[in-house]
Amino acid sequence: MTGGDPHRHPAGSPGARRPTPRWDLGRLVLCAETRPLVMGILNVTPDSFYPPSRASDPAAAVAAGLAMLAAGADLLDLGAESSRPGSRPVSAAEEQDRLMPVVTALRRETARPLSVDTARAETARLALAAGADAVNDIAAGRDPDMLPLVAERRCGLVLMHMRGQPANMQDSPRYADVVAEVAAWLAGRAAAAERAGVAAAKILVDPGIGFGKRIEHNLALLANLDRLGNGRALLVGASRKSFIGDLTGAPVDARLSGSLAALAAAFAGGTTVVRVHDVAASVQFLDVLAALHAARRPVVEPRAAT
Repeated sequence: MTGGDPHRHPAGSPGARRPTPRWDLGRLVLCAETRPLVMGILNVTPDSFYPPSRASDPAAAVAAGLAMLAAGADLLDLGAESSRPGSRPVSAAEEQDRLMPVVTALRRETARPLSVDTARAETARLALAAGADAVNDIAAGRDPDMLPLVAERRCGLVLMHMRGQPANMQDSPRYADVVAEVAAWLAGRAAAAERAGVAAAKILVDPGIGFGKRIEHNLALLANLDRLGNGRALLVGASRKSFIGDLTGAPVDARLSGSLAALAAAFAGGTTVVRVHDVAASVQFLDVLAALHAARRPVVEPRAAT
């Protein structure tokens, strides 16, 4: 499965996008050849920070997920516990009661890839058994059973950088060099996953935009994405986040334009997957950006006079 126009350009040609690693999910392999793959956000929660992303019941969640796939999403990311700044954890039982009916129903309806956004190995195990293809772990394997589980199931894995917990992550985060520190931390967690038996091709790393970062940290990370992956596939989730509001004054329901600007940075940085709320707008934006990039022509130097 590939994102955007499948036609390839020779490496180094004006139309070439910087090469990006593939993401091996076991039953299929995703490759962002001409643009990042679009992951639609589906929250089975009552309190996620962007209200239109919330689904009130399993039927509504399934309908919303299928609508995002119809709008061009390459895969879906299902979450049942809010991780917005200041949020408090729910019990494992509550997370599973919200999540499992939706995973099961969506797997019946579509063969497209499904990721589950959970930091609990217990929840991930149930979701993978129900047909999920990947685990998006904002705690990057803090649960000691998570990495061995992913290795056993040979599924995809997202490892995200976060300082602290959602409840306290925005309490005065500080970095001497946020790009170098996040890159080193992600490399360390990816190495830990490999030591646990997870194949490198199954790992995405995520700098965690908005998770324990001030506005200047988020901007530095987005402007230097090519320095973060250390050759690994990269996921970026900046959709409608608070740094856009901090920059522009826009409330969360008016941050689509800023979110698309962040997608441009993700495209330029060679990102493999972007996690978004607004699937149709994001797909259109990235398809046009990829077409413009492919249409670039080489600069022809004038011939020296003889």
